Amino acid sequence: MSTFKYISAWGNALGGEDRRDLIDFWLAEGALTDPQQADQRASQAVLMARDDAGRVAGVGTAVPCNMPQIGQPLYYYRSFIGQQWRSSRLVYYLVKRSRTLLEDYARDRNWPCIGVLLELENTRFSKKGRMPVWPHLDFVYVGRSPRDLELRVSWFRQAPLR
Repeated sequence: MSTFKYISAWGNALGGEDRRDLIDFWLAEGALTDPQQADQRASQAVLMARDDAGRVAGVGTAVPCNMPQIGQPLYYYRSFIGQQWRSSRLVYYLVKRSRTLLEDYARDRNWPCIGVLLELENTRFSKKGRMPVWPHLDFVYVGRSPRDLELRVSWFRQAPLR
């Protein structure tokens, strides 16, 4: 069992060694294949996790979005966990901590986004978590995307609807 060190990146773009290591991580894991695309995605990093040996183990990224079927500004959130850590609870901790960081950021800036949107690409979610509310993460089912993937939103409690 490993412990993880979390590096906050949202609002203050990830730079230096952390940025280089994240790009190398995505390319080595096959998450992204184009170094320029990986560099652009690194600017969207919310939170990065390193294992107890200092290796990048996972990352959460986000971009503001406004899906027509929801009609509210949200952070479209993605997580990527390295192959070695996929059976751990790292994805859970990344989502939970990233959601808190994004809410704090939005509150401090008069709510540019009012929640976090997940589009579930991982097929494991079609078998697990089959309830409308994920109580420990505070995400609720809101429908299906144009790609026919499950959508979940965690609303920021004090944010006003737009």
